[in-house]
Amino acid sequence: MSVPPFPAGYRASGVLLHVTSLPSPYGIGDVGPQALAWIDRLREAGQTFWQALPLGPAGGGNSPYQPVSSFAGNPLLISPDWLVEDGLLRASDCEGRSFPSTEVDFEAVRQFKAGLLEAAWKNFATGARPDLRRDLEDFENENAHWLDD
Repeated sequence: MSVPPFPAGYRASGVLLHVTSLPSPYGIGDVGPQALAWIDRLREAGQTFWQALPLGPAGGGNSPYQPVSSFAGNPLLISPDWLVEDGLLRASDCEGRSFPSTEVDFEAVRQFKAGLLEAAWKNFATGARPDLRRDLEDFENENAHWLDD
């Protein structure tokens, strides 16, 4: 016999919103400070759940329902703000680009964020934040079953 996930009479509400729909100066919403602010606003409004849709790397048509990996996260959802906070980028690395405010230009965002991620990786590989090296090794070891693919 299975136990129901909620007690009888339980009521809750939530919101369906993909992370990419959050506001961002980087052309697409990401899992950064705006996502935390969104969670705070949901809580203040008495919401219980945030259904965020799949967060994998989108395949054809940029659909979250066609990820190219069942395990990986979408690199477009990495927050440049947190890479700056982590000392892997400078704030000036993230400046100088403007994006449409009413739609996502996926190709422009993809090129912009790829450049930021390459710069962050280069900074990490050349000694920035050596304290994170062990975390990377642990991640690689724990996820070798799909990373090696």
